[in-house]
Amino acid sequence: MTSKLVPRPATHNISIYGPSQPLSGRGVRGGSWSPPWPCSVSRDAFPFNPFCHTKATEHWDYVFVAKRDQNPKQRHQQQQFLQELEKKGFWCKEMTDQHKRYFGIRAKSEVFLPYCRLLLEPEGPVPRALPAEKDPTLDTTRIRIIHTFIWNNKTTDGETFKDLKKDQVFETGFFLHTLRAGIWEGPGRDKKLMTWAQWRNIFNNQPIDDIRNYFGEKVALYFAWLGWYTYMLVPAALMGLIVFLSGLTCFNTSQISKEICEAHDIFMCPRGDHLHMNQRLSDTCTFAKLTHLFDNEATVFFAIFMAVWATVFLEVWKRQRARVVQDWHLYGWDEDEEEMTQELINCPQYQPKSHEHSYLRSTVILALSLLMICFMIGVAHLLVIYRLLAAALFSLWDSPFLKGQVTTAVVASGALVHYVAIVVITKVNRRVALKLCDYEKPRTLSERESKFTVKFFTLQFFAHFSSLIYIAFILGRINGHPGKSVRLAGLWKLEECHASGCMMDLFVQMAVIMVLKQTLSNFVEYLGPWLHNKWRSCKYRPASSEPELRDWQRNYLLSSVNVFSLFDEYMEMMMQYGFTTIFVAAFPLAPLLALVSNLVEIRLDAIKMVRLRRRLVPRKAKDIGTWLQVLETIGVLAVIANGLVIAFTSEFIPREVYKYRYGPCSREAHPTVDCLTHYVNHSLSVFYIKDFEDPLQKEGWENVTHCRYRDYRNANDYNLSEQFWFLLAIRLAFLILFEHVALCIKFIAAWFVPDVPRKVNNDILRSKFERVQEKMMYERQRLQWDRARPPAASSCPRMTSV
Repeated sequence: MTSKLVPRPATHNISIYGPSQPLSGRGVRGGSWSPPWPCSVSRDAFPFNPFCHTKATEHWDYVFVAKRDQNPKQRHQQQQFLQELEKKGFWCKEMTDQHKRYFGIRAKSEVFLPYCRLLLEPEGPVPRALPAEKDPTLDTTRIRIIHTFIWNNKTTDGETFKDLKKDQVFETGFFLHTLRAGIWEGPGRDKKLMTWAQWRNIFNNQPIDDIRNYFGEKVALYFAWLGWYTYMLVPAALMGLIVFLSGLTCFNTSQISKEICEAHDIFMCPRGDHLHMNQRLSDTCTFAKLTHLFDNEATVFFAIFMAVWATVFLEVWKRQRARVVQDWHLYGWDEDEEEMTQELINCPQYQPKSHEHSYLRSTVILALSLLMICFMIGVAHLLVIYRLLAAALFSLWDSPFLKGQVTTAVVASGALVHYVAIVVITKVNRRVALKLCDYEKPRTLSERESKFTVKFFTLQFFAHFSSLIYIAFILGRINGHPGKSVRLAGLWKLEECHASGCMMDLFVQMAVIMVLKQTLSNFVEYLGPWLHNKWRSCKYRPASSEPELRDWQRNYLLSSVNVFSLFDEYMEMMMQYGFTTIFVAAFPLAPLLALVSNLVEIRLDAIKMVRLRRRLVPRKAKDIGTWLQVLETIGVLAVIANGLVIAFTSEFIPREVYKYRYGPCSREAHPTVDCLTHYVNHSLSVFYIKDFEDPLQKEGWENVTHCRYRDYRNANDYNLSEQFWFLLAIRLAFLILFEHVALCIKFIAAWFVPDVPRKVNNDILRSKFERVQEKMMYERQRLQWDRARPPAASSCPRMTSV
């Protein structure tokens, strides 16, 4: 193992790790530089000011990795690239082991001096305290500046680091983790972050400020949002559990369940071409009881509660975000200004890229997006075809386990197939969304991420929820009736809902997808990087005995990261939030499942970032960006979807209409009679066996004259009955009323809870006033000094009037 340090003469007598001798003067004077505030003041206001440290520390910022067996051309390209970095103010050190060549990069102080001068306004009055948003010495700020230099650095042939990676000149490059070294902010922060990234601290609070100081504001805001989302899930989970338990208390006492369980003389019409057996209604007794657990009167109030909860969650998060951003002094931070500052530091001739818009490109993107949405809907149709074929296949099996449980097996296996399809389609959606985003030509990385978020989320929404939309609102509603069934391609009879209702199908689909997505995704997220690191550790052993090289090797063996590493975490949470709110009326336990999953997710993400993955490039941010609009969109969709589920999928409306129009309580009260008595018989239509068109369908029905099916049709001509149209009118009226009430409550809650707390507004107002006062004082002092200064002799001749 060898190492080589290539020093370059410094243009300024100063090190970012501490000056070698006292500095004097203000700003840059004759090749020397000093901070625009005294060290005695700055040390108290900002104890981590490196310009006031006296002891230098050996720490390398960035490491390039290359193979040892490279041709001379590749080595020459490496040297060219590194020499260009050295010209811009970087130290370079090369170290090798038996496998790789490592190039450590450390920035000199003059790299950061323009950033200091641009953002600290050294010609103004000396600040009493250094604001966080103008702090050039945070580790995250340092990394952002270095990343800008590395990413924009070019060889004499115009090749960037990205080009060199494609040509295998460099294998990879990464910033070093400094947690174990305790370099910048001491072991206090390191201990908090290392403790945070442990499973046993799953219920502990998160050190958001320490996360911000190490990973940057964007990552810190993600964990702050995720923590607040998890905290707000507690009341939602409790309410969902109460709704579930309220249904559990009526598990054996529900009038409808009693009638179904006692209906031994009611035969149900076959729901498939191969169902020739006489299925009694009483055979669905268990499923009827299970359906009542989540399809009861409390479901309506829970759906309204979740609509209000989603609004309160977002509004209170905005307040939390305002407090955090105010503590970080980022309210006045401008992303475009930050980007231009860093680019100008790297290249003084930099010109900002202009915003572009083309109606032609927008039309093409819209057309391609609609085409992809149609593809997602087509995939949902393929799942329908699978369920039809699976129903036919399961019906042919002579299995005692599947006998009478064909529909349950079809629903469960369909949910598994849907989950696999989601995993595959996600990869396709990512590539398509990236291509569409690049075609739109975004100006900056943040704008690219924002556009990519909208496109990818739209495609993912249809991939995740198209099957649920089909089950909730289409399944079993376009099938016709026994004896005259609608068939796919004239061959297969369309699938119908479970014998106990469509809510059972929707519940099973949501439960299977949500459980699999949360458990398997978390398992793969943790096990994948862990196994990857173990395999690489065994492959590249033994480690160096030199501490510095050993640290580089340890960072190299960690899993790689990219610009979408944090994006993937956000997208996963958005899909979970959608499942928790959009169809929550069919699955009241969704918030509880999300709460348990999030407790694991927070610690899993912490472990991945701190222990399993290389260091993310910190990014500055003052909010969660486009994700807030995504959350608001999901909140509106949740109101619409839950209203539709209660109105058209649930049995809530038919039950209430029966109570007050057709049941025993419609004309006068009967204290001893349940108002839903004979509801089951009322909700089932009659079909006569003699009207079957296919003689094979009459097999097994010789001793039965008629069967029953779930619908509202006349017994003589099988047309839709008057009750159906009356129920449809009530369903539509309820849907309009529910959505208007829920949306009104959402708007009232949004108005009642201010986005920004009063204290934060007052702090911002006070800081603005103090800033104006300081400018006024500075102007007065300058005017007084100008008046006290003797006038300079004029070289111009005096003009005389004639």
